[in-house]
Amino acid sequence: MVNVDGQSLEILRKRTSAKWNTASHDVLPMPVAEMDFEIDPAIKARLHALVEASDTGYAGNLVELRTNLASYAKLAWNWELDPEQVYACGDVGVGMIETGRAVTKPGEKVMINTPVYMNMRNWASRLNLEVVDAQMIKNGMHYTLDFDAIEAGYKLGVKAHFFCNPHNPTGTVFTKEELSRLADLAKQYGVIVLSDEIHAPITYEKGAFVPFLNVSENAREVGICVTSASKAWNLAGLKCAQIITQHPKMHAVIESMPMGVRFSASHFGVHAGAVAFTCTDWLDAAMVTLDRNRKFLAKELAEKLPQVNYRVPDCSYLSWLDVTALDLGEDPSKTILERGKLLVSNGILFGPQSQSYVRLNFGTSAEIISQGVDRLVLAAKR
Repeated sequence: MVNVDGQSLEILRKRTSAKWNTASHDVLPMPVAEMDFEIDPAIKARLHALVEASDTGYAGNLVELRTNLASYAKLAWNWELDPEQVYACGDVGVGMIETGRAVTKPGEKVMINTPVYMNMRNWASRLNLEVVDAQMIKNGMHYTLDFDAIEAGYKLGVKAHFFCNPHNPTGTVFTKEELSRLADLAKQYGVIVLSDEIHAPITYEKGAFVPFLNVSENAREVGICVTSASKAWNLAGLKCAQIITQHPKMHAVIESMPMGVRFSASHFGVHAGAVAFTCTDWLDAAMVTLDRNRKFLAKELAEKLPQVNYRVPDCSYLSWLDVTALDLGEDPSKTILERGKLLVSNGILFGPQSQSYVRLNFGTSAEIISQGVDRLVLAAKR
């Protein structure tokens, strides 16, 4: 197996992505959901070949992207996709907004389940939708869906559900039974479930992740999936996601969207995504490192800062930390930055109940994780 691991700080500080150019050099950035790994050589080779040929025009309808995603979905999740029902778009945010625009009208209601990826509220705002928040049930540091709250919200007239599967930032991977129950409720109340599945390939237990559309006929009738290779293969800046349908009603919804949505994907992103879905050896190696890292973070916290509550996540490379016991004030992320020179994501952005939480990215090296925890310790000191 190839070795995939975090690069050194010396190399990383030469990067110009948002993670690395928004803070001064004395700050260690660990908020943004991108990894500190080198990308797969096959993806590099495709990108180099495009540049070498001055092939830098608009993205075309690359069949390879659709067929390779279908092959990967079959391999990873035993999910049979029709490549003709896979559409490219600029990124998952674009896909969620535009599918949301296609199934709602301004002023209607959309559901989210906080704590959840902060941009879901932003997407709702962009569409002038009223947010109905069916908050997750918290048991210790494990979060599950509150179906009573979901049904109550659906009864209020929710038209669409921005659903995060698997769940960011809590690291929850929903079961087939939970997803089936959600699909049945959505069918009963006429709700369209827009399932953001960008973190799906980064699930640690083989077979644990279930694509929403692969759950039942009801799920296919009420669901649209938006996904991408960007998180799992570290390609976010190349701007390419996929919108997937598996039912004539949902297919008609996507066909009704402006043609410009499909042409919002970048040429480089389409090609990189097509190659990425074949790079399973690289992803397997990355998952070995991420599995080590999620457990190493638990060990570091237990030894150096046991007051912090952390549940090893079932998916992604994002840790959800309860720092309540550290008494870091109204904005713990600000205090952590000021005292410890560590940049993390502010918990309140993910939901009103998460003011005393922060999100920290462990898609990096063990050395940087250790430094990050040391900086948390500094922030905790009076």
